[in-house]
Amino acid sequence: MPTGSADSSALAFLVIQAQSGDRGALDQVLRAVQEPLYRHVLAILRDSDLAKDVLQDVLFNVCRNVGQLRDPRWFRAWAYRIATREAVRGARRMQVRNEHFSGAEVLDSVEQPRGDELLDSELLAQLPALVASLSPASEVVLRMHYLEELTYAEIAEALEISTGTVKSRLAYGLTALRRSLGAERVP
Repeated sequence: MPTGSADSSALAFLVIQAQSGDRGALDQVLRAVQEPLYRHVLAILRDSDLAKDVLQDVLFNVCRNVGQLRDPRWFRAWAYRIATREAVRGARRMQVRNEHFSGAEVLDSVEQPRGDELLDSELLAQLPALVASLSPASEVVLRMHYLEELTYAEIAEALEISTGTVKSRLAYGLTALRRSLGAERVP
């Protein structure tokens, strides 16, 4: 769902209706955020099955706690915060499970190094690999800003960091992309 003023207002209105017990409105809210939240969780976990499981936890938490959200205008940021926390928990559970069954030392999946192998010579084909090669902090901020169209303030709220930190992580990520692609190819 684009974040235009009208769309944000419509979502906020649906959230208000959902908070007052309107199950149809809650269903619409969940449908509006389900796919973007799945992409966000998948970007963190890099495992589609685990991402689907985590998404169920996220949607359950959203349903259970939507009534506690004070300002419906911040719904998207709030939902992304829940998704980020659940994805990190899922990554930790996966790490513990891998350590238990394999006996091998497994790094926290959120902080694993990303492959930087380019898939294609075309810019669009290169971007997913390049973005995945960024630091996890920059990658998440870039994805949330450019793919999910969240504002700096929404990202800051979702990740519980300052707006300045969002801007610096975004700048760092863009600089790294420029270096990888050549300065002339990334605005």
